[in-house]
Amino acid sequence: MTLHQGEFAYLIGKTGSGKSSLLKTLYGELPLLTGTGNVAGFDLHTLAWDNVPMLRRRLGIIFQDFNLLMDRTVEENLKFVLRATEWKDEHKMDLRINDLLHRVGLSTKKLRMPHELSGGEQQRVVIARSLLNEPKLILADEPTGNLDPDTSDNIIMLLKELAEENNTAVLMATHDYYVLEKFPARIIRCQEGRIFSQEDFEVR
Repeated sequence: MTLHQGEFAYLIGKTGSGKSSLLKTLYGELPLLTGTGNVAGFDLHTLAWDNVPMLRRRLGIIFQDFNLLMDRTVEENLKFVLRATEWKDEHKMDLRINDLLHRVGLSTKKLRMPHELSGGEQQRVVIARSLLNEPKLILADEPTGNLDPDTSDNIIMLLKELAEENNTAVLMATHDYYVLEKFPARIIRCQEGRIFSQEDFEVR
């Protein structure tokens, strides 16, 4: 399976088909025991555990349940990630946060707590968080699973726009076939632990 810069693709498959395991392998949560794999310049087969944080700095990860720090403001959530990835300059951090919150439509929500935001707004914060370190690849695991249809549409459109603007690849796992029809893109299918492309070409 090859995903190119700026490409948006869906990852689909039944429960137990290997979809979540594939995503976890791509961001280093599970080891690649056989075969070969390269993500953002890292060889997954030889990836040492202490290099996993370096891999994840080149990725953006979006989860269905947001994983925001509920005791911190939107701004503090984003600064926490920047500091954890060795940003030091407060002015540069402020500029980066302000730019991304503007791009996801949350310029006025910087000082809000997560519980003060709607589900769609929280997911926009998560998208901003995923873009902080200019990732080469965004892995989105059911990012619209907890959202209403209109909000889901807005999130998908935002992800596709940001992928194009930043030349960042996006691999989005979803069970929502309505989304596939409304926002067509390449489809990658997991089936019984194997990967198939949209054209039914098997990738080994």
